[in-house]
Amino acid sequence: MNTLKNAVQLIGNLGRDVEVIEFDSGNKKATFSLATTESYKNNKGEQVKTTQWHNIIAWGKNAELMAKSLVKGSKVAVQGMISYRNFADKSGSNRQVTEIVVSEFMKIGDNLKGVQEPKPF
Repeated sequence: MNTLKNAVQLIGNLGRDVEVIEFDSGNKKATFSLATTESYKNNKGEQVKTTQWHNIIAWGKNAELMAKSLVKGSKVAVQGMISYRNFADKSGSNRQVTEIVVSEFMKIGDNLKGVQEPKPF
């Protein structure tokens, strides 16, 4: 049950290309935004769509694989955990950001960009 304490699964589309940062230690961090869209009919019978944007980060091998296989618009399933981080912006104001830290992912669709090593759930 420990794996259920902080678990997230999302399916959505990348809002931008994956950005990778490599640190002096050799570790890599990938970041991108993921859009998840829900639709429903309102009380007038009209179709309404709502989109939520999620900040996604991945480390190490996942970061490398995501950079090789995902581009803006790609549909992907991610599994991970929610992380909250505080920082001071340029004006000195305290800000909080919510991120999904990916433990596993799977590209959905057929526009693969040369990935050789799929990483399913």
